[in-house]
Amino acid sequence: MTQKPTIAVIGAGLGGAAAGALLQQAGYDTKVYEQAPGFTRLGAGIHMGPNVMKVMRRIGIEDSLNAMGSHPDEWFSRDGRTGDYQSRIPLGEFAHAQYGASYITVHRGDLHELMVSALDPRQLHFNKHLVDVDERDDKVVMTFADGTTEEADIVIGADGVNSRIREKLLGTEAPTYSGWVAHRAIISAEKLKAYDLDFEACVKWWSEDRHMMVYFVTGDEKEYYYVTGVPEPEWNHGTSFVESSRDEMRAAFDGYHPTVQALIDCTETVTKWPLLERNPLPLWHENRLVLLGDACHPMKPHMAQGAAMAIEDAAMLVRCLEEVGAHQYQEAFELYRHNRFERASRVQQVSHDNTWLREDEDPAWVFGYDVYEVPLKQPATSTEEHVA
Repeated sequence: MTQKPTIAVIGAGLGGAAAGALLQQAGYDTKVYEQAPGFTRLGAGIHMGPNVMKVMRRIGIEDSLNAMGSHPDEWFSRDGRTGDYQSRIPLGEFAHAQYGASYITVHRGDLHELMVSALDPRQLHFNKHLVDVDERDDKVVMTFADGTTEEADIVIGADGVNSRIREKLLGTEAPTYSGWVAHRAIISAEKLKAYDLDFEACVKWWSEDRHMMVYFVTGDEKEYYYVTGVPEPEWNHGTSFVESSRDEMRAAFDGYHPTVQALIDCTETVTKWPLLERNPLPLWHENRLVLLGDACHPMKPHMAQGAAMAIEDAAMLVRCLEEVGAHQYQEAFELYRHNRFERASRVQQVSHDNTWLREDEDPAWVFGYDVYEVPLKQPATSTEEHVA
């Protein structure tokens, strides 16, 4: 092959959109296939730490993100019942100076729309639900539910926790229900003015077995968002989420601080989602197929780093393809896995344990990371592994 290989990205979520944009910028003929008919402004918030804002800088949307997001000066952790502070983690100007980029909270739908705008619209295809992948000697043939087929030299599975590409590599296996659910709701900040309470820009309310994370998702602070972590023994709904209610929220957070009660009182609609996990996968790639994000390391959202890990994955994958040469894709894939596995697994474990920033600690290992500047670690050769 004299030209760069053609690449297909399965899934246009945050990780897939990042991969597609970075690959297209690097000159790869890259098509992105998304099973949804289009994008909607889903009612959820997201944290964008300095580690991932550095990738947004490369994509070219950092300034736009900074303009649309909320910029909390601190991350507070507070006792759910007494309101006592358990940690105060400096963000704002400190984060920018210390870690090299902003820390923002933003509406996930606004972020997604901005990331998708960085893709070549001619190379983004909706209503493409992947049903089969056939690897041949010189290409991969993808079959979609609408009966169409497409070909590519390399296929990237950015298709989430129920990844079809992961199934191709490792077989069918359902993700593990963690025993926790997340309630999600967006509140009009105008309603909060009726309360003589302090609604901070980024605060997590904790008790022994549950929490509520709260933050603004727009720069004008008109929308206030919360997401919970609450134990629930079983998930038998057969759907990705169900409707919840204020009554369910009151029962789940009975005895919590008046600020939390006010948030529940102001809730108009709230949904409940199962939190799914997998153990670290033994295989991230094989032949012409490679995974990123939730397809290979789904995690609880308790560090607010799940999407960040997918976006970091995308950046490292493109970096490794450029470093090795994309025609040596298997070598590039192994270099990518070798430089992502330890970090992704560590974040996965801390997210599972739900200890992140509960007490004062130094978050530099997360926020100070730069996927473009960290030295690449070379995989051991077969001889070195035998000696070890």
